[in-house]
Amino acid sequence: MIALIQMWIFVVLSLALLAVEIWALINALRFRPDAYIAAGKRTKTFWGILTGVAVLLGFLSLPYPVGRGGSMLFMLAGIIIAGIFLADVLPALKHVMGRAQGHRY
Repeated sequence: MIALIQMWIFVVLSLALLAVEIWALINALRFRPDAYIAAGKRTKTFWGILTGVAVLLGFLSLPYPVGRGGSMLFMLAGIIIAGIFLADVLPALKHVMGRAQGHRY
């Protein structure tokens, strides 16, 4: 019984991490390429590919009964990539785009 509860908690957490990775990919694709350069955060292509890989790793690591059950290393690598984008690159992009649109803080 406890093993079943633990399995479902792990499934829910894995799906939540996959949702965060998808959110990072969507945010990576919605900004203009020149915003990345202005923010000093590599290129849109670089972050698009990297967050796409994060989504792929998150998808491959989904446990049974949702997926086939991948490596915890895949799950960890995917969420680290998405976390770096969301914690470092996204705020810089929002700052650059906010300043470019004339928002005052």
